[in-house]
Amino acid sequence: MHPLPSGDQKLVQIVDAALADATRRSGHWLVCRPGCTQCCVGVFSISPLDALRLQHGLAELELNEAERATRVRTRAEESVARLAPGFPGDPKTGILFQDEASQAAFEGFGNEETCPALDPETGLCDLYPARPLTCRAFGPPVETGDGLGVCELCFRGASDDQIAACEMPVDPDNLEQKLIAELPENVVTLGDTIVAFALVTISPQKTP
Repeated sequence: MHPLPSGDQKLVQIVDAALADATRRSGHWLVCRPGCTQCCVGVFSISPLDALRLQHGLAELELNEAERATRVRTRAEESVARLAPGFPGDPKTGILFQDEASQAAFEGFGNEETCPALDPETGLCDLYPARPLTCRAFGPPVETGDGLGVCELCFRGASDDQIAACEMPVDPDNLEQKLIAELPENVVTLGDTIVAFALVTISPQKTP
C-alpha cells in the first residue's frame, strides 16, 4: 500500500485544531457528542487522500483488532452491494463520474445508507482517527459555497451573526489539493469516491 503523503498529518492537525477552536466558540450551540450518529447516515464524496487515509486506518485496525476490522470490511462489502446498482460512477473502481448528470444523480443517492465505519452497537466510528475531512468538520458552521452549512441538530435558535461567529475554516491554505497532487496516479486513480468503495474496491489489498 502506498504511504500517505508526509503532509497528511499536518493537514489533519490543522483541521482538528480548527474544529477544537470552533467548538470552543460554539459553546452550547454545538450539541455533537459520541453516539450521535445522524451525520453517519447518507453517502458523501471523499477525496483520494481521504480514501488512502481510510485504507491505512483499516490496515492498522486489522493489525491491532482483526475481528473489529473484519466487521468494518463486511459492512463495507454489504454497503457496496446495495449501492453499486445505482452508483453514479464506475462500480468496478468506486470512482464517481464528474459529468453534470452524474453529479445531479449523486445529490439524491444513498441518503439512507449508514457509513460502514460506524459500529451500530456503540454508535462510534471504528475508523475515527482516519476519518475523512468532511467528518472532521461536521457540526460547526462551514462555508459550502451556498453560505454557511451547519448540522441541523446544532445552532437551533442561533442568529445568523451567532452562527457566523463560530465559522470553522477547514483548509484555508488548500493543503489537501496540494497533497492529492503528490499522489501517484495509480494509487487511487485520482478521483473522488465514497467511504464504502474506499474500504472495498480500492482496499489496502487491492491498491497497486
